Amino acid sequence: MLRSKAIIMLLVLCMLTLAGCGGTSTTKDTTESINPKSQTYFVFDTVVTIKVYDKKVTDQNFKEIKAMLDDIENKMSRTIKTSDIYQVNANAGKKAIKVSDETFYVVKTAQKYSELSKGRFDVAIGTLVSLWNINHEGAHVPPQSEIDDALKHVDYKNLILDEKNKTIKLTKEGMALDLGGIAKGYAADRIADYLVERKMPNAIIDLSGNIFALGVKPGSDYWTIGIQDPNDSRGNQVGSMRVQNQTVVTSGIYERYFIENGVQYHHILDTKTGYPVVNDLNSVSIVTDHSIDADALSTTLFALGKEEGMKFVENMENTEAIFITKDKKVYMTSGMNDKFHMTNKDYVIVNGK
Repeated sequence: MLRSKAIIMLLVLCMLTLAGCGGTSTTKDTTESINPKSQTYFVFDTVVTIKVYDKKVTDQNFKEIKAMLDDIENKMSRTIKTSDIYQVNANAGKKAIKVSDETFYVVKTAQKYSELSKGRFDVAIGTLVSLWNINHEGAHVPPQSEIDDALKHVDYKNLILDEKNKTIKLTKEGMALDLGGIAKGYAADRIADYLVERKMPNAIIDLSGNIFALGVKPGSDYWTIGIQDPNDSRGNQVGSMRVQNQTVVTSGIYERYFIENGVQYHHILDTKTGYPVVNDLNSVSIVTDHSIDADALSTTLFALGKEEGMKFVENMENTEAIFITKDKKVYMTSGMNDKFHMTNKDYVIVNGK
């Protein structure tokens, strides 16, 4: 799923304008602010924007960040023939493949969420993702027989990880891993670590709807993050929240999709039916400390729906969620009640303040 997370864009309010796969992000400035230095790349089939609020940042730093992103993509892409994941998929049902420590960690984390969600998030969804080919030229509704066949090859339980030897094996021929639902989150965490290690701890890291608000906005105590209105054009928001050194990731149905015979087919696929998930949700946003977790959770909760999703996330430490339904209602976990501020009169908060 590099991503399936079609991901609804977030707004970062406080002086900058960010672009990505799901909306627009803006921020207000203060007189004490340091003008950010920024760089934009195209990686993971999407726009990546890094804005660093530190005078020490150099062009070399941005080059090293780009090299790091390219390295992650070259290891974890499902379609690059030299990648770890491509090799694992090519040898499905045949043999285990030794992979990098990074790839092993991301697959292991994806396996954890596959198990926790009982397969609603499934790291072994690659065959189904390839079949639908959403967000690429020629995307169309596949024949039912091909969907049924692809579903036979979607099962995280047929994934074997060898921690000691760092090998990965898919036990059934025709299976395929896809890290689209988690790899961008890992990349955001890596960029954050890189900047902190170099004592540049204040930045906005935007991987198309996957926002890591690192540190705080200079001259302020928080970053203010807005949630994109999924029913409107980019730049319009439902509401906003203040965060500090946290990540906000949104998954939704309106950014990556195609329309066939008047029906919209979005990219978040249901591992039970083989079709895009059908429920009353327009988007799910996760607020937590690590982007790799937020990335996996936003897809997981969308697939589960708001009732099951709310139960799933409610007891997770330092993790909150916002569910926006198609009828413009907003549902939040309890920890968001004092954090999220509604700004759009067309929406109503159902279970909070």
